[in-house]
Parts: sequence; C-alpha cells; structure tokens
Amino acid sequence: MIRTRAKYNLGQVVRHKKHPFRGVIFDVDPEFANTEEWYEAIPEDSRPIKDQPFYHLLAENDQSYYVAYVSEQNLVADYSGEPVDHPDIPDLFGPFQNGTYPLHFQLN
Repeated sequence: MIRTRAKYNLGQVVRHKKHPFRGVIFDVDPEFANTEEWYEAIPEDSRPIKDQPFYHLLAENDQSYYVAYVSEQNLVADYSGEPVDHPDIPDLFGPFQNGTYPLHFQLN
C-alpha cells in the first residue's frame, strides 16, 4: 500500500501557480478522485499527474467565488496574511487567525 502525505493542511490559504486565484483548503483527496470527463477537459499538456493529493478549495479571484479542485503540484502556500472572502468560509471555519482558518467542525 502506497501512502500519500498532503503538503498542505485544512484551513490553509493557498494560491494557484498558473492561474490568478487563491483559496482555503476544505478537503483533500490522497489522489485524483474526480470524473474522467473533468480530467479530459484539461489540455493534455497541462494535465497534472493523478497520483498526488488533490485539494478542494473555497476559491476566489477578482470576479467571483467558487469551489476549485486543484492538484498539489499546482499550488503554493499563500503568505500574504490576507483573508479569503469566500461567503461559505463561516460554514466550515472559524475566524482567520495567523494566516489560517481553524476548523469549525469535527472530523470523523
């Protein structure tokens, strides 16, 4: 059995390496767990490898808020110290503290 260790944590603020958005991690898959249709929609020369953690983000850019699914290879930690303004954050997390959001719910 191969074990995968996620580089980023729940509640951590991250940004995409190539696209102009950032977000808060609210879930992580140890490897790709989305549909093949989603994966095939990514241009072949930009497709991430599937055998790595994939993160679910409450994401924002200059124009909107949304949920993003991003491979670990395409993320970097965000050290700006700025909160993310996604409207769903209060449903999952407590107030922004020291660059992260504390979990507002119990994990199983």
